[in-house]
Parts: sequence; C-alpha cells; structure tokens
Amino acid sequence: MTTSHIERPTEPVAPQPLTVRPLPAVPAATTNGSESRKERGVVLRVLVYVVVAHLLAFFIWLLFLVGGGR
Repeated sequence: MTTSHIERPTEPVAPQPLTVRPLPAVPAATTNGSESRKERGVVLRVLVYVVVAHLLAFFIWLLFLVGGGR
C-alpha cells in the first residue's frame, strides 16, 4: 500500500496587496437626439391619458344620465 505525500508550505503565504488603477478617461455620452424622442413619448403618453380620462368621465356621466332618467 502506498501513501501519498502532500507537500505543504513551511511558511504561510501572505496575500498580495491589490493595485488600484485609475479608470481611463471616457468622453461624455451624447444623447444623439434621444432626448427629443423621450419628450415626444411623454407628450404622447399625456395625450393618451387625457383622452382616456375624458372617455371614462363621459361613460360615468352617461351612466348617471341613463340611470336618473326614470
């Protein structure tokens, strides 16, 4: 029967300190017109919300009109 011999270091190994490197300079990102696209999206969303709110108000008014006309 053979026994395996595991080599172990006689001295503890100290961890190496991490080196901190500065990040490379990156130019500021441009919007490439995406800002105006976002504004159009907001305007469209507000318009849809206003139209839907008015349709809901009209439907509720119609319910009161039909229900109160006995």
